[in-house]
Amino acid sequence: MDDRPAFELTYWCGTCTFLFQRLEGANEALSVAGLERRLSDGLDGLDDQVIGDFATLLPGGDYLPLLLTVQPRLTYPAGPGDYFTEEQVSTWGIDSFWGLPEYPHTPYYRALETAIDPGAHLFEFIVPMVPPSWNVTAKVAEHVELLRRSSRPTAVALSTLDVCQPAEANDAGDYYAHWCLTHFLLDGHHKMQAAAGSGRPLRLLSLVSVDASLATTEQVTRIPGFVSQPATRRA
Repeated sequence: MDDRPAFELTYWCGTCTFLFQRLEGANEALSVAGLERRLSDGLDGLDDQVIGDFATLLPGGDYLPLLLTVQPRLTYPAGPGDYFTEEQVSTWGIDSFWGLPEYPHTPYYRALETAIDPGAHLFEFIVPMVPPSWNVTAKVAEHVELLRRSSRPTAVALSTLDVCQPAEANDAGDYYAHWCLTHFLLDGHHKMQAAAGSGRPLRLLSLVSVDASLATTEQVTRIPGFVSQPATRRA
């Protein structure tokens, strides 16, 4: 497998804009032998063996493991519901050089959106390592059937929390901190597309990297309390 990173997180100094981009050469999903059946059956809690198997793929560091239930919505850049042309523009405005919104170069899934306080809001993203159009249609259909019988099937992701806010209020309008919880899929691409297409929930084992997050350790440890809240749109 190509050892180049599949995605790049970008932050623009001064404005602290959040952006993920799919890189050229990112054309494979990861797979861990022997875990496919276990993850298809699904997890009921944090599983030390599963976490340990995936940990062998990750750089050394501190991680917060979470077992989440997500309701993914497939989103296309510049399409309806795109964070980068809607919520991000409402806070930062468009890029001053290009005169355009940021562009992630990949379809992605949106999940939870919830309030942290009047000055901060959480946005959850799920980023596939390959475009959903590359998934095998028959395999997606198999997972749709599985999800009709159970919400336990589980995907796995390496995740980061990035807390971003403009340095000062500007003419864009809605000034607040964006808490961006981003899950980069390691396993479960067909499951995720099946969940989005069928409107059914899916479990996600998230390994949140403390070291790779643009957030304090204290902010990362607050994630479990926020992801259990009801979904709310930014007023």
